[in-house]
Amino acid sequence: MSAVLSPPSSPALPAPQQVLQEVFGYPAFRGQQQEVVDHVTAGGDAIVLMPTGGGKSLCYQVPAIVRHRAGRGVTVVVSPLIALMHDQVGALDELGVSAAFLNSTLEGDEARHIERELLAGRLALLYAAPERILTPRFLAMLESLHERGLLSLFAIDEAHCVSQWGHDFREEYLGLSALHERFAGVPRLALTATADDHTRADIIERLQLEEARLFVASFDRPNIRYTIVGKDEPRKQLLRFLRDEHEGDAGIVYCGSRKKVEETAQWLGAEGIPALPYHAGLDASTRRRHQDRFLREEGLVMVATIAFGMGIDKPDVRFVAHLDLPKNIEAYYQETGRAGRDGAPADAWMAYGLQDVVNQRRMIDEGEAGDDFKRLQRGKLDALLALAEAHDCRRVRLLAYFGEASLACGNCDNCLQPPATWDGTEAARMALSCIYRFRQQGGQRYGAGHLIDVLRGKATDKVAQHGHQDLSTFAIGAAVSETLWRAVLRQLIALGYVQTEGEYNTLELTSGAREVLRGEVRLLLRVPTEAPAARGRAGKGGRAGKAAGRDKPPPLPLDEGGMERFAALKAWRAEVAREHNLPAYVVFHDATLAEMAREQPATLEALSAISGVGAKKLEAYGQEILRVLSG
Repeated sequence: MSAVLSPPSSPALPAPQQVLQEVFGYPAFRGQQQEVVDHVTAGGDAIVLMPTGGGKSLCYQVPAIVRHRAGRGVTVVVSPLIALMHDQVGALDELGVSAAFLNSTLEGDEARHIERELLAGRLALLYAAPERILTPRFLAMLESLHERGLLSLFAIDEAHCVSQWGHDFREEYLGLSALHERFAGVPRLALTATADDHTRADIIERLQLEEARLFVASFDRPNIRYTIVGKDEPRKQLLRFLRDEHEGDAGIVYCGSRKKVEETAQWLGAEGIPALPYHAGLDASTRRRHQDRFLREEGLVMVATIAFGMGIDKPDVRFVAHLDLPKNIEAYYQETGRAGRDGAPADAWMAYGLQDVVNQRRMIDEGEAGDDFKRLQRGKLDALLALAEAHDCRRVRLLAYFGEASLACGNCDNCLQPPATWDGTEAARMALSCIYRFRQQGGQRYGAGHLIDVLRGKATDKVAQHGHQDLSTFAIGAAVSETLWRAVLRQLIALGYVQTEGEYNTLELTSGAREVLRGEVRLLLRVPTEAPAARGRAGKGGRAGKAAGRDKPPPLPLDEGGMERFAALKAWRAEVAREHNLPAYVVFHDATLAEMAREQPATLEALSAISGVGAKKLEAYGQEILRVLSG
């Protein structure tokens, strides 16, 4: 490993703390990081559940460096994504840490060079995908390292991928139990940002981590504002959200299909918002090019299916928007967690409608999984629908799903603008009665559109064809708008009183509908509304007056001179990033530049005290930074 300089007058610290300050430039660990690092550094197995942006990578990078310095050899990091390997290794190289990856992007000579470095014990960390790690050639190299005492640690990132109950199951993860069986004395660390009880149990069983210590950090991301709106011309709703709240910001828009991704990206571009599509149907080079642009350029919007995002380290994603309903709360939490990794204000915005509910239920029902799995997936979808239709704090419900108690956050749509509710009991009884009359008359089932036509008294051809103008429920809901009827039906499905069935998503009563029809329960329903008007965030890093990603406010309040220094530092960083072919945030985060601009260090010793300035970066960039700050 390359030699690194110690910061001037560095105090004597325990080894992990020394590495944290010397290599990464941070004065202290956050939250449970210290406990995890101490446990793993000492050779213990661990399972770490920590939210996106909570600092999971330090939980294995610091022990890896400490153990490598002590002659324990290499840490093998199991990573599912090539892009994540590239970014992490690039960042570690900037810090002077000997790290590498082995994946399909390497030519033969490059791969053989890295293998030689690995077998010689010169690497502190090696990143590889599970399918490569489990090949006979790779396992043979691990055997050689193990025999010589040079296999230090296995870090299994995105460990939820091992669970068939989870939202992102990957079959190749199942083979990772071989690591324990073949290398029993090597400590293992499994990390994930999302795992409910079923998924946690799967991680423990499938990776044979029954004796591992479990660390569960708070799942709260207080900087993210959660907003969920009913669909009403969703493109227009999204455009208002972007223009009012996030003009010029980097963000992700998730769509449910490849076709919708393509169309949405094209439409955003036509509206003057730079956007790129990303989905599994694009060829690998296009996906890689679009992802690289998103990581390296400011102000780009990535429109994507769930194929995009896992392991994306970009810290300044200011929003994640969903134009379609995710599969469950774990997926929603994982996807929205890609916003605001830097701790600055960010938004999780979602528009969903009745058809989303119908589509998700149909995908579960028509899947090839067994009944137990389908029952679990329906329960997870119901939990997400309850979150979407909630009248109370979104964050309280979201955290409760992961077993964490909390108080109302004051930073979600329901807290900021409590939703209007109305007594929808009679409307619900009208709808349920009409579904019942359909079955009584001819034994037929019908979809939501036809039901609403009958309730509102519309004389359509289909109504006439089936004689539904003669039903006692015809036109009984004429005073209720179509938008409100759709909201009523959506909430009846979410509450479990109506279910959809078959290829045409026809509506059927559940056993619970009887209590509503008898008037035994009172239903308080949400009034469908648009998202709250643009609130402006001048006090929290405001959004007003920005254009195409320029003049973004710094994470810290700065005076006029500080703003000029911050802009100069960002321009210098952009040049360095281009020269090194790295995303700008790998060189320094905005928060580090803002602290430099505010503190105006005039010496290398003073610069070393800035959070995020490690010894290698001090050596590589210190004099240049002082030059930029001096004007």
